[in-house]
Amino acid sequence: MSLIQHSNANVRYQQQVDNSINYVLPFIDAAMPVTPDLRIMEIGCGEGGVLIPFLEKGCHCVGVDLSDDKIALAHDYLKQYVDAGNMQLINKNIYDVDFLGEFKHSFDLIILKDAIEHIPDQAKIIGYLKNLLTPRGQVYFGFPPWYMPHGGHQQTCESKVLNMMPYIHLLPNPLYRGVLRAFGEPPNIIAELMEIKETGISIERFERIVKEQGYKITSKQFYLINPIYKYKFGLKPRLQSGLVAAIPFVRNFFTTCVYYMIKAQ
Repeated sequence: MSLIQHSNANVRYQQQVDNSINYVLPFIDAAMPVTPDLRIMEIGCGEGGVLIPFLEKGCHCVGVDLSDDKIALAHDYLKQYVDAGNMQLINKNIYDVDFLGEFKHSFDLIILKDAIEHIPDQAKIIGYLKNLLTPRGQVYFGFPPWYMPHGGHQQTCESKVLNMMPYIHLLPNPLYRGVLRAFGEPPNIIAELMEIKETGISIERFERIVKEQGYKITSKQFYLINPIYKYKFGLKPRLQSGLVAAIPFVRNFFTTCVYYMIKAQ
């Protein structure tokens, strides 16, 4: 079966909160101090747990997600902040004209946590974010490089064998699809995993897109063991060695998570 957080929203939300408090917020705060005057948006906010430490610091936050079910859950979890006027939850596409009309150059910080690897045409969205940033604004990205052991999100598989098997997502498409079918994965999971195979992003491609879209990297951090693996696999988070992090392409296979902060030049 897939991991409990993939089917239990309460567990997923609590893990989001804990991960954000202990890892996401400290990384962002080191690059740009998180103060109560910041306006923050998270794209692909899900249940909203990532925003909790920022709300607790008094920031005004906007959470956006295309899933109306997740936005409904976020309303339940973040009700006190919504009622207080510190939190907006929006079920909308950020490319919508009325969204841009309301939020053009509004955000000092935009968060994409485990989101960019699911988004088609990543150059388009990274470039588009400039329209939503204030002059001092920065964007945080946290994502698993595509070539890392579980870069295909196969941990969502129902099969206990497949959800622990590293690197199988690197198989050619027909063979990968055949393996998923052979182990009895349902069509919806197969479709999702094949879609991720089309949108997965490497360290090098991300950095190339950032440069081409007119940004500079203000901070980055690579993990040998992703902080969220303490929930998924009981592993202690561990930073990647400087030597491995400096080797292009090879580093993708042994780096399970990267954090970036970028700013428009």
